[in-house]
Amino acid sequence: MQPNDSSAVSRRDFMRHVVGAGAGLALTQLGTSCTTLQGAGAMAAQPAKLDRVRVAFIGVGARGSGHVGTLLTLDGVDIVAICDNYPPNLAKAVDHVAQAGRPKPAAYGNGDEDYRRMLERSDIDIVIIATPWNLHTPMCLAAMQAGKQAFTEVPAAVSLDECWALVETSEKTGRTCMMMENCCYGREELFCLNLCRLGLLGDLLHGEAAYIHDLREQMHEVEHGTGSWRTWHYARRNANLYPTHGLGPIAQYMGINRGDRFDYLATVASPARGRELYAKAKFPPNHPWNQIKEWKCGDINTTIIKTALGRSIMVQWDETSPRPYTRHNLIQGTRGTFAGYPNRLALEGVTAGTHEWTEKEKLEELMQKYEHPLWKRMGAEAKKGGGHGGMDWLMLWRLVYCLRNGEPLDQNVYDAAVWSAICPLSERSIARRSASVDVPDFTRGRWKTTPPLGIVA
Repeated sequence: MQPNDSSAVSRRDFMRHVVGAGAGLALTQLGTSCTTLQGAGAMAAQPAKLDRVRVAFIGVGARGSGHVGTLLTLDGVDIVAICDNYPPNLAKAVDHVAQAGRPKPAAYGNGDEDYRRMLERSDIDIVIIATPWNLHTPMCLAAMQAGKQAFTEVPAAVSLDECWALVETSEKTGRTCMMMENCCYGREELFCLNLCRLGLLGDLLHGEAAYIHDLREQMHEVEHGTGSWRTWHYARRNANLYPTHGLGPIAQYMGINRGDRFDYLATVASPARGRELYAKAKFPPNHPWNQIKEWKCGDINTTIIKTALGRSIMVQWDETSPRPYTRHNLIQGTRGTFAGYPNRLALEGVTAGTHEWTEKEKLEELMQKYEHPLWKRMGAEAKKGGGHGGMDWLMLWRLVYCLRNGEPLDQNVYDAAVWSAICPLSERSIARRSASVDVPDFTRGRWKTTPPLGIVA
């Protein structure tokens, strides 16, 4: 889905989205409900059991169209409506569903606000949102206020106001708001989660997360595509703009919002040079990218988080530098450490020693021995289903499984809020010469009594 303007959504526009959604849609006539434990907010939200999951999409560009294809491979799913303001994307997605032998979904493409008309339908259970970042929160709010369960691409929000709006609306409406962090469903991440729950790493001390991915080529997507709107964020904000891919798994290992929480953070950023140099090398002098007087976002951003239990987390982000892809995925405890890219493991009393990483063959043997039960059961299908090594398929399979069986989802609105909050908080820290800033407790103390994410089979 394409934005109608390259600039960020203003606070006034944001409130217009929120108020408009509340005024135009009535909860009593639509959607499915969630049950919650009294006093638990949305922490213990458990969606009503659905025989079939009726899905609507907002945004079917590169990411959204991939989700359409994946859902067409799953049992118990009906894609009933699709909204996109870019006609070629909308037509392609609708045809994809029909060509798969499914009923042709209703199409909504009459301008930027037509998703609101779609949300008035009574035959939608969940809404999957894959639009530019600035639209995620307004669309999630509209979906929840319309009685739907909201599932959004990352990040769920770009400001602290938006984070709080998601939490408060989910609590008020009783509707789910899940940020679809696919990296929590990779084989290595699930393996690490199982190691942590088995206690093989001992007491957890430190984690390292990252999203290092050279995406300068997206700047060529001037009219349509991710680069048409994402590039402006690099020009206008100095922050860790995309923290959740690496951070989500680390947060689950450490039980963030479930026994521990982010307490405060501090951030530093390098000079902003890469995008400016790329623009000069690849685009003519009169191109919009060469008219930007100052690129604000540092090429590499490093954030240090301290948790309430005293643990430390390093989060890095760099989508500009010519370096290999990595999410780091390092988790360190009193008895061992796992590190990714490439995968390495040292376990006291299990591997040959702790001065060297275990050899590749031994690591694979240990990964098979301590494989997460979910990957052990569904990994082959996940890899066949595809999407970043199978994590996309497994995420959507698990989402549908939970909805059809009335089970709590693996991520909730508090996770969406606090993982996304790292972006605006890092921006605030940089603006204050890397001073530490407090991380809000979106759970309002419920993290103290909520058990860690369990190991599901």
